[in-house]
Amino acid sequence: MSEFGGMEELLGDFLMESTDLLSDVDNKLVELEKRPEDKALLNDIFRGFHTIKGGAGFLNVIPMVNLCHRTENLFDKLRNGEMHITSEVMDVILDATGIVRDMFGTLGQGLMPGDADARVLAALDAALAGQPVTAEAPAEPAAAAAPAPAAPSAPAPAGNGPDWNQLYQAVAPASAAPAAPAAPAATPAAPAPAAAPATAAPAPAAQPPAVAKPAPKPAPAKTGGGPAASGPQENTIRIDTVRLDMVLNLSGEIGLTKNRLTTLRTEILQGNRDTNTLRSLDEAISQLDLLVGDLQNAVMKTRMQPIGRLFQKYPRLARDLARQLGKEVELVLSGEETELDKTMIEDLNDPLVHLVRNAVDHGIESPEERIAAGKKPQALVQLTAEQVGDHILIEITDDGKGMNPDALRRKAIEKGLIDQETANSLDEKQCLQLIFLPGFSTKDQISSVSGRGVGMDVVRTNIQKLNGRIDISSAAGEGTRISISLPLTLAILPVLVVRACNQPFAVPLAMVREIITIDGSAIQEVSGKPTIVVRDEILPLKTLASLLSWEPTQKPYFGVLMQSAEKSFILAIDSFVGRDDVVIKPLQNIRPKGVAGATLSGDGSVVLVLDMEDLLASSESNNTQARTTDMIAT
Repeated sequence: MSEFGGMEELLGDFLMESTDLLSDVDNKLVELEKRPEDKALLNDIFRGFHTIKGGAGFLNVIPMVNLCHRTENLFDKLRNGEMHITSEVMDVILDATGIVRDMFGTLGQGLMPGDADARVLAALDAALAGQPVTAEAPAEPAAAAAPAPAAPSAPAPAGNGPDWNQLYQAVAPASAAPAAPAAPAATPAAPAPAAAPATAAPAPAAQPPAVAKPAPKPAPAKTGGGPAASGPQENTIRIDTVRLDMVLNLSGEIGLTKNRLTTLRTEILQGNRDTNTLRSLDEAISQLDLLVGDLQNAVMKTRMQPIGRLFQKYPRLARDLARQLGKEVELVLSGEETELDKTMIEDLNDPLVHLVRNAVDHGIESPEERIAAGKKPQALVQLTAEQVGDHILIEITDDGKGMNPDALRRKAIEKGLIDQETANSLDEKQCLQLIFLPGFSTKDQISSVSGRGVGMDVVRTNIQKLNGRIDISSAAGEGTRISISLPLTLAILPVLVVRACNQPFAVPLAMVREIITIDGSAIQEVSGKPTIVVRDEILPLKTLASLLSWEPTQKPYFGVLMQSAEKSFILAIDSFVGRDDVVIKPLQNIRPKGVAGATLSGDGSVVLVLDMEDLLASSESNNTQARTTDMIAT
């Protein structure tokens, strides 16, 4: 039951606005680390914390108020030149924003968050007092100093499970640490399960000076998706009022057209079927058709959201992970205004988190390795989005060490994922696809970041669920580019309806360049494959029946000149029906190769909507590498 009785609506508004504001603060903090003297950035960040603190104070969320107040004071000193930004101070500030985000997650469940981590509060106080804030200790020594927070957790109500877990986590690393100063604190803490108050009392004695600060190891996991993302805003959407006004106006015009049709219907039923009445009926129906199309587009636009709301999470993620790994990385975003269906944006978060982390961990070399290779010590990772036809193209590019196809082939054999014969039959592009095999990893040692072989196969599966495709290009020593192609929306799609083997099919209209007639004498064999020359361009000819593995019932008379990614080809069909805007319905419990879903035609018959990218990929794999396809399905 919610602890904010009667204020749930205000709480929801606060979480929605403050979550976006905190993400913006995170990005500006990353920028501030590059430009520490930028007064405008300092003022913006200060106002962000002040706004969050004000909202938390109105809702009486005292732990958040206390944390934001300390951070706000810190930025006030930075603004006034009383102190300067260092990497260690920035680590503490980012830890504070991470705790605020965790508090948002707790508030999203209708619960009051507990006090912030005492170590972070102590580090903020130390910075405010002008004491040095150190973050040079690795993860293990930082954990050894962890018994200090046991004291604040002691007054918690008896029987509170999480407090016991925190106490255990605080004590266990200390007892295992070889450091001499930690041993005395660990010894009296050993009987913690028997007497919680007794263990809490001596804990302050083991606490190091307030300057000690936890390393930012867990930050990427917390801030990548963000607990607040699972709050009430999942079921809400922000819509520009201009778009809502457009929907309202179109609804009114459709109502007027409906009244006109009702009047004409009455006249026709009364026997008035003269030329003027029939012409008016035709005009009203044409008007209704245009208005319904405009209304569909307007309604779909209300679901479209700028992908920048997703991208803004990743600079902080890349910064924390790079600092953890001792690398210098700059993440550059572009195309943030590109719009995508809200549902797809939510489902894209996990795949993009994996890809950004992989770029920083696997793709980028250490500064020393980059200098030895003649590169700048700071690596560049680019995350871009753009609309291409009816698809969104998202690319993650890095200037790191790239991937060696032969090394990937050897690693796959070592792990038993493919046999030697299959490996020998793979070309370079297919070798790059090996990283999508479950269990594949180039890391010899497992770390908290990577090495378990879990990630890229999940990325590909999630992208395919969105009717998208993922592709890789890489050059050893130069970098890697991963491209994701996604439909704008999973609902309405403009299509060209064609016929093959007496069955109607729909192909995405955005891929169609033109329709031509096929003359048998114009078909030529090139490398054993049929082709047709269209305006001095040699294009491969693919029959729809053969792509579907069907026996053709007649000779195809028409061809659809189609553009698929970077390839153009002629799709041979029996006939075509025409253009249509369809609502795609997924096929329950089945996902046939090359079929994106189904829709109903005007006469009520079922029309399969083809996924041409998937269909082409399946056809090419079947023709060239039948054995490999079973293991590397793209």
